[in-house]
Amino acid sequence: MQYSFFDFLSLVGSLGLFLYGMKMMSEALQKVAGNKMRAILSAMTSNRVLGILTGFLVTAMVQSSSATTVMIVSFVNAGLITLKESIGVIMGANIGTTVTGWIITLFGFKVKISAYSLPLIGLGLPFIFSKSGTRRSYGELLIGFALIFMGLEYLKESVPNIQENPEILSFLHKYTDSGFFTTLLFLGIGTLLTVIVQSSSATMALTFVMCNEGWIEFSQAAAMVLGENIGTTITANIASSVGNISAKRAARVHLIFNMLGVAWMLALFNNYTGLIDTIITRNGGASPNENPAAIPVALSIFHTSFNIINVLIFVWFTPLIQKVVEYMVPNRTKDSDEEFRLKYITTGMLSTSELSILQAKKEVQFYAKHTTKMFGFVRKMMHEEKDKKFNKLFSKVQKYEGISDNVEVEITNYLTQVSQYKLSELGRKRLRAMLKLAGDLESVADCNFNLARSVNRMKEKNVKLKKSAMEKLELMFNLAEEALSVMRENLQQDELVVSLTKARLLEDQINNYRNQLKSEHLDNLANNVYSYEAGIIFNDLFSECEKLADYVINVSEALEEVGM
Repeated sequence: MQYSFFDFLSLVGSLGLFLYGMKMMSEALQKVAGNKMRAILSAMTSNRVLGILTGFLVTAMVQSSSATTVMIVSFVNAGLITLKESIGVIMGANIGTTVTGWIITLFGFKVKISAYSLPLIGLGLPFIFSKSGTRRSYGELLIGFALIFMGLEYLKESVPNIQENPEILSFLHKYTDSGFFTTLLFLGIGTLLTVIVQSSSATMALTFVMCNEGWIEFSQAAAMVLGENIGTTITANIASSVGNISAKRAARVHLIFNMLGVAWMLALFNNYTGLIDTIITRNGGASPNENPAAIPVALSIFHTSFNIINVLIFVWFTPLIQKVVEYMVPNRTKDSDEEFRLKYITTGMLSTSELSILQAKKEVQFYAKHTTKMFGFVRKMMHEEKDKKFNKLFSKVQKYEGISDNVEVEITNYLTQVSQYKLSELGRKRLRAMLKLAGDLESVADCNFNLARSVNRMKEKNVKLKKSAMEKLELMFNLAEEALSVMRENLQQDELVVSLTKARLLEDQINNYRNQLKSEHLDNLANNVYSYEAGIIFNDLFSECEKLADYVINVSEALEEVGM
């Protein structure tokens, strides 16, 4: 019986079920422990040991070093952790990914855990229909776990039967006795498979199935595991290609670290696999070179010990690795802070929607920083006498206003994309707040541009305001600037602890002062204190400041609503 296209689709479907189960379990874990994961990351320091532990725990949770490293690249891109801190996390992720092998070794082949998959789904199903988001997440966790092992069981059943398809065995046997070339060939196969399925855990499962079916021997499987270590770096490097310079450097760290590890292991490969064989047989176990049933345990020992030794070697060279990647990816821009652009969401969706909202918040904070900077340009324009400097400031405000429109659209589109995925109740509140924030900040930028146009009109028409009028405007501008500062302070805090006391006090002061100036302005026009044209510009300036302050308080109110 020939291996048909239908059988091939069954194999792909089995792999799909495995990957979907892993994705469901990963997202459910993120929702159950999302805040804890954020707490772990925010508490991370330059302590290498803590970084390694964090990388290990996160990867053990999401069951994919590819997912973890893409997440880490996004965190570096978002400014949540530094490049130096990311190195330890990436090293820990390599150890964390070995957990998959042990799960499959201990459960996937020893116990027919797929027999318990349907009961697990039955147990998780009532939780799925619960009104409580937390209970729904626990249900998804159980079902995801069940689907992983159902997929693994189907995967074992879907691979071609060697006895019925001897040509597959003969094809592999052509390359199993070619010494170092065989090792390199299977290393390449492991790399390619990982790049294709975008998950080292899935490739590890495939490797175990191939061993279990007798397709390949222990040494070839070990070479595939080394290939998986290289293949898993490709995903992060692809993700970083549209990220900032720190994200690119973090991805290169992963590539360098894994390549160096594979290089030293290749030099000792035969001796190392022989040592593992000796250790297992001396402790009463079957030799993985003679008994295919012993390969999963030997492979898990190989994978775990290799990654632990690799970390123990290179953890001491963290500063050197950092210098190498900084040399490889140089910073070509001198004044990156002046560049107003999308900075944090350019790497696309993070591995989970909950963390994507955190990334969007970083983008909103950066957006707020530049709308505040626009207000500073307007204030400088008020006092700039030289035409060249004045025009340069006005051009900057114009440029920022145009970019602001685009940034708002991009943030909104990104959040709309995030909203398509499952979110906790708090996650949905945060997402709604971020959507409102983006619109309000764009309105703040519009107000800044209107202020700049009024100041520009004043210069073009050579209108001179009296000293008393300028002093009143200065006071209004000071209040608006303080309101912007409080808004940014609130944006930096967790939404659950935002207080509006100071923001509302300033809002009241600005409103009252606007009413006072409006009343004085009408009296001044009636008494010819200044020309009608000067009066219109004066009125436009203080009125636009009050309008800007309205949008500023809207930002803080949107943040407070999350905690209600």
